[in-house]
Amino acid sequence: MDQVNDSVVTEFVLLGLAQSLEMQFFLLLFFSLFYVGIILGNLFIVLTVIFDPHLHSPMYILLANLSLIDLSLSSTTVPRLIYDLFTDCKVVSFHNCMIQMFFIHVTGGVEMVLLTVMAYDRYTAICKPLHYLTIMNPKMCVLLLVAAWVIGVIHAMSQFVFVINLPFCGPNNVGSFYCDFPRVIKLACMDTYGLEFVVTANSGFISMGTFFFLIVSYIFILVTVRRHSSNDLSKAFFTLSAHMTVVVLFFAPCIFLYVWPFPTKSLDKFFAIVNFVVTPVLNPAIYTLRNKDMKVAMRRLSQQILNSREMT
Repeated sequence: MDQVNDSVVTEFVLLGLAQSLEMQFFLLLFFSLFYVGIILGNLFIVLTVIFDPHLHSPMYILLANLSLIDLSLSSTTVPRLIYDLFTDCKVVSFHNCMIQMFFIHVTGGVEMVLLTVMAYDRYTAICKPLHYLTIMNPKMCVLLLVAAWVIGVIHAMSQFVFVINLPFCGPNNVGSFYCDFPRVIKLACMDTYGLEFVVTANSGFISMGTFFFLIVSYIFILVTVRRHSSNDLSKAFFTLSAHMTVVVLFFAPCIFLYVWPFPTKSLDKFFAIVNFVVTPVLNPAIYTLRNKDMKVAMRRLSQQILNSREMT
């Protein structure tokens, strides 16, 4: 990477979230509890889907992958955020900053595609129930997951290859508690207007377009259900409401962070925390509390774990 970029800047300065000791302790407790919740909640969903044969269907396989992505996305920033709370010199090396940006956008890109795939899965299950298992067969499910990862990597690389070659020779204050393309680009010693537009288009406009596409898709599903049977409308809405909640929680911060033309540091920090901390811990709760099969499977797995402990 040193051969690729001849920048004078070797490290970037990150922004602290709190100045007072009391607030630092509060944030330490807040982020630590939430991160433990993210790890336990998402891993429990993954293990439940793996070990319960009743959940070996496309919907739950996609849900398990969403949990892994949520855990990965959170892990790109939260451990570093907790570490920096009591560090006076909040700096990150050039290499680590680039790596963090790359993986943030890989996991974010994968999640964006995965939420679209989950919407297609629900459309097929609700609107074409007789053909569901034929359309969403195991081969198709694996193909869609591979496509999500490929698109996520392409999404990150299409920005990363430009940023890694930028000259950084002066200011190095990122202005946030993590590295991200829009903030790091502004520190380059050259005119970056064109590149900033590329990042906005790649991350912002695509996020906004995908968000509206998903909302319209869910509305279309509900309208289709209503035309066939008004009695099934409430059931379909109950099923889709969890998906729509997750979509809003994921895309709303992304749209603000990459599209909003009047960013402020306080709002940036708020939406970044929602994206990296709040959403990944809420997703497991949203999907499990509103899904009878998941709740039954989790109770079954918990009972098996308790029984195995008693036997030992």
